[in-house]
Amino acid sequence: MVGLGNKFDEIFRSHCESVDLVSVSPLTMTNSIPGSSGYLDMYPERKVSAFRNPYVMGLTAVASIGGLLFGYDTGVISGALLYIKDDFPAVKHSHFLQETIVSMAGAGAIVGAAVGGWINDAFGRKKATIIADVIFTLGAIVMAAAPDPYVLILGRVLVGLGVGIASVTAPVYIAELSPSEIRGALVSTNVLMITGGQFLSYLTNLAFTQVPGTWRWMLGASGVPAVVQFFLMLLLPESPRWLFMKNRNEEAVAVLANIYDIARLEDEVALLTTQSENDCHKRKDIRYRDVFKSKEIRLAFLAGGGLQAFQQFTGINTVMYYSPTIVQMAGFHSNELAILLSLIVAGLNATGTVLGIYLIDHAGRRKLALFSLGGVIASLIILALSFFNQSSGSGSGLYGWLAVLGLALYIAFFSPGMGPVPWTVNSEVYPEEYRGICGGMSATVNWVSNLIVAQSFLSVADAVGTGPTFLIIAFIAVLAFVFVLVYVPETKGLTFDEVELLWKERAWGINPDAQSLLEN
Repeated sequence: MVGLGNKFDEIFRSHCESVDLVSVSPLTMTNSIPGSSGYLDMYPERKVSAFRNPYVMGLTAVASIGGLLFGYDTGVISGALLYIKDDFPAVKHSHFLQETIVSMAGAGAIVGAAVGGWINDAFGRKKATIIADVIFTLGAIVMAAAPDPYVLILGRVLVGLGVGIASVTAPVYIAELSPSEIRGALVSTNVLMITGGQFLSYLTNLAFTQVPGTWRWMLGASGVPAVVQFFLMLLLPESPRWLFMKNRNEEAVAVLANIYDIARLEDEVALLTTQSENDCHKRKDIRYRDVFKSKEIRLAFLAGGGLQAFQQFTGINTVMYYSPTIVQMAGFHSNELAILLSLIVAGLNATGTVLGIYLIDHAGRRKLALFSLGGVIASLIILALSFFNQSSGSGSGLYGWLAVLGLALYIAFFSPGMGPVPWTVNSEVYPEEYRGICGGMSATVNWVSNLIVAQSFLSVADAVGTGPTFLIIAFIAVLAFVFVLVYVPETKGLTFDEVELLWKERAWGINPDAQSLLEN
């Protein structure tokens, strides 16, 4: 493999000697960038199909276990808390302790996401995943063995730390291993695993309801997939782009050789090699405190961080929280139905995400987000009208069923679009040297937004009513629609290099000479 890497280095250097890359315009260069639409139009036989490449599918499946941990942890606590209150009277009589047990995982995830970006850039995506698995497993053991509520809270914090690191690492690792033409679908697989984890948590809650030590099994079982991922990750490679960034080119070539055929492999390695050589001096001088001095990065983070915030502020967790109430409005009141509803809602969410995996590389990220938000706005208005009329007492049965329709429409529109799009966009819009730290900051925005919504929704609903609250969320969704129209570009099928050129054009105009002129 050493000889193979040297061969590609020689090929690319000879190519550079015959072409003055500085004089070539970015627009011209994008036609020959491996993986670009122009390149794949010229060489259609070099396209990579996910289902025909078991190596890529295997890497994606293992990395996506991080999403499963994410989803399982967010879903399992709702059922476990019912039995925790039975074992710990202090929790039963303290709303503060109940809220703390639920929210401390989110607080841990904020810290985990914040440091996860640095861990990714410093130690690599593979080691970051392994670190997340160790922390998550330790947290699961602490929760399962907790002798009192305070040790349980400690376990929740540890689990949150692991989830936070995993929420940063999995999308970046998958994106950097994925060919550009299927990158959106593969990164969205991580979101499918999040919804799958929620579905699994509801099944687990149902399975352990009659088992002694109920909640301990529910929470302790979360460590199983973390242990599985830990051992599988030991067998998997590091991200080839991170390896090139650290000048470990031979290891990177060995990974890429399992993804591409020899013709495209030669082009991909040549491109990455020259980038590694040209950017080496920049990487030595990277200072994270200076990350936002670049106008391109500021624009990229505005788009990525904004999408993460709007994903939470458009109300997905509040709608999921209110789903039992909505069903009760339709005239059904049994606890068994509430559990069944959780399974149905999670199933709808997962089904919509599967649709999103197909659409994200066909319709595109931007169009999918706009379509999703349009449906979310309409369904939130339906929910608001249902609660307005329910409170007035007119036609309660009819409006109860209208509320159920609004709930189903909301999930059907949200899950294929605003579910996967923010994570996919954030995995691909940042420059290579800042991808980990910027991805970590955007994930932190998501978790902070999640915490704000969780802590404020009930207070707002008590103050102004549930119907007006859903109207407020609908207005936020309108703002999100405008935000996507103005600030989020289409990145479907673009290589990482084309995305960087896109931000340069947005920041400095189409003429690349304008950048140095304006900087001076």
